[in-house]
Amino acid sequence: MLSFPQVFENLHVAPGLAFIFDMDGVLIESTDIHTQAWEIYLTRHGINPEGVMAAMLGKRNDQIVHHLWGAGLPEGEVVRHGADKERLYREMMAPVFEDHVVGGVREFTAAARRAGVPCALATNAEPENVDFVLERTGIRPCLLAIVDGHQVTHPKPHPEVFLTAAARLGVDPVNCVIFEDSPGGLQAARASGARVAALLTTLKEAPGADLAIADFRDPLLLPWLSSLTPR
Repeated sequence: MLSFPQVFENLHVAPGLAFIFDMDGVLIESTDIHTQAWEIYLTRHGINPEGVMAAMLGKRNDQIVHHLWGAGLPEGEVVRHGADKERLYREMMAPVFEDHVVGGVREFTAAARRAGVPCALATNAEPENVDFVLERTGIRPCLLAIVDGHQVTHPKPHPEVFLTAAARLGVDPVNCVIFEDSPGGLQAARASGARVAALLTTLKEAPGADLAIADFRDPLLLPWLSSLTPR
């Protein structure tokens, strides 16, 4: 029987295809700690944190802050609240980071790199959080392009972040496989025209995805990828 890392030696991807990864919920299971950080931060500011998880999933920080504080909040305050909350999140995540890395993601991205599959990151996340996750997972060398929430005008659920990542890879979006987890992210991925693989780290099911997997060790993943051809 093949050991776990050896399984990924069987990764076969047709030339012309590319992979695009979301970050939160795809590289790192972060929903619970993001939620806890928002709850603590909102409580400190006298705001009822009830329902904050639904408000934040798949959203960019400016969207979340405007939702919580109101549309009239000055831009400087929007940026400050977002940055302060993300600093708290990183402080909370740092000591437990390894417990939250999505299963198999390091091995899978390394195998994709060896196989010559162009890979990109496309996320609504703050640049500081992107650096935090990529440094600790060690997968930055596997990525040819990184698009964060500050590099696009329209955050998810608009597909701009995925279309930008595909363009930077030089691959038509329809020949990309997008790995996503949140409702807004899945909506954006579908709108881009790509094939969509849903990580069930946030949702229990993802009926609109082409494939739903528990993590990158899921036995459904490699056979599905090997069946894909460029359009």
